[in-house]
Amino acid sequence: MKLTTALLGAAAAMAFAPAAFAERGADGNVNVLYWQAPSILNPYLSSGTKDVETASLILEGLAGFDEKGVVFPRLAESVPTVDNGGITEDLTQITWKLKPGLLWSDGTPVTSADAKFTYDYCTHPEGGCAQAARYEGIASIDTPDDLTIVITFNAPKPNPYTAFVGGTSPVLQAAQFANCLGAAASTCTDQNFKPVGTGPFVVTDFKVNDVVTLAANPNYRDPAKPAFATMTVKGGGDAGAAARAVLETGEFDYAWNTQINPEQQAQMSAAGKGVLLNGFGTLVERIEMNMTNPSPDLPEGERSTTKHPHPFLSDINVRKALSMAIDRQILVDIGYGAAGRATCNLVPAPDMFASPNTDCITQDMEGAKALLESSGWVDSDGDGIREKDGMPLKLVYQTSTNPVRQDFQAVIKDWWTELGADVELKNIDASVFFGGDAGSPDTFQKFYSDVEMYANNFDGTDPEPYLAQYKCDKIPGPDNQWQGENINRFCDPAYDALVDELSKTADMGERSAIAIKLNEMLTKDSYVVVPLVDRGRLSAASNTLGGAVLNTWDTELWNVQDWFRVK
Repeated sequence: MKLTTALLGAAAAMAFAPAAFAERGADGNVNVLYWQAPSILNPYLSSGTKDVETASLILEGLAGFDEKGVVFPRLAESVPTVDNGGITEDLTQITWKLKPGLLWSDGTPVTSADAKFTYDYCTHPEGGCAQAARYEGIASIDTPDDLTIVITFNAPKPNPYTAFVGGTSPVLQAAQFANCLGAAASTCTDQNFKPVGTGPFVVTDFKVNDVVTLAANPNYRDPAKPAFATMTVKGGGDAGAAARAVLETGEFDYAWNTQINPEQQAQMSAAGKGVLLNGFGTLVERIEMNMTNPSPDLPEGERSTTKHPHPFLSDINVRKALSMAIDRQILVDIGYGAAGRATCNLVPAPDMFASPNTDCITQDMEGAKALLESSGWVDSDGDGIREKDGMPLKLVYQTSTNPVRQDFQAVIKDWWTELGADVELKNIDASVFFGGDAGSPDTFQKFYSDVEMYANNFDGTDPEPYLAQYKCDKIPGPDNQWQGENINRFCDPAYDALVDELSKTADMGERSAIAIKLNEMLTKDSYVVVPLVDRGRLSAASNTLGGAVLNTWDTELWNVQDWFRVK
């Protein structure tokens, strides 16, 4: 069928409720707690959620996704569709029009050249871009005038709302980042820490892995917004302390990612100072299997690279057995309660893109042991550790520091020990683990361990860019400053070809079938991704903060310009 209004329902313009305030800066300061502290304010150099979301206070795209997953205009006048002529009938081109009179926070005009520059920045062959999948399939970007951006695709693009849409794909100011192309990108400290933007706030000070202080953007396009004159985004601590700071002590107005267990949720909420905001989207806690060898015995620059396949995780039977040994419902019960669901899928939503696969839900310890036995992994000396050809089943299991994740590590280690594995646990400060520092050995992109556990999600309701992250050319490594998105180093030409097919498939039924197949290639067919829990987003808001609407399809700070103090 011809893809018109069916595409994400995106043509619907968002009608915001009337503002509850009428003067910029009238409500003083708002305190926000991102306990995983931001380490950079350029989302193109970090795929860590805490960096992307904090940067979204300053940097914006042409459009975003609202709390229902519908595309709405930000810097653009409207959302292009086939019906309004903004997308060609053959789906090979989309034309965006900037709102007239837009200014950067430094007072200079925003033009189409800034969008074109941003594309060149992320796709530069000598650089690394954490969001390269957002620009997949683009043949060219043309700027016939200062307000017009014409994106031409290599083939029909049924989902054209990728580049410059959502918090992961904002527009950068060409003048500020002109000397930051390619290998120079990570060296531009001033630009990456204090970007000039179009968002409701500007950075006044940034202490890395600690605190960001911001002020209302004097050139924000709505003269009545934001209501808050200043904002403080504090990092540090843990999820429990973050929830307590809003729900019990009232120190903060908003706390992101309050990943606390059900008992703590009830206890803290009873204090009556705030509420927990919860919503299911596409956030999946999972284990990634390293398909490359992370051994410290290898030379630096070769660890966890495709030069060296993993000595035992390259065996699908080992990966499958490790998955079979896990009881996902127990993980839900101890970690999330009603805010979690056991899952076998990397893409759990929307329903049309979710695989019906439930094969992994029931733990099968005896089946996992038998699978290893039949594959030659045996405990030959009776020490409880299986080995094969002299190689012990010994692995390092890392994740970020977080009470729920450490609980998960402990019980999963018990299951894997029963299976016959020797498991070493490692946890890393979340600000470092999810940071983009190419020099750090402890980022999740470097993956200097055998398996690692984390969660992330994708912008909007179409998983195409997310699934494209597992293409062969998205593997992190020293050549791209460890900025690739294919964290487990999975590489299958058949997978790449199917992603390319998804990119040009317009029929929604066919798109659904392809996306489900891609999800299953990563999960039930190969076990390179081992999904655990479909996590509802859980954050906390003070009773005195108005306008905060949880969004599971974009950043949680998506409508911060509409926040206000409840009088």
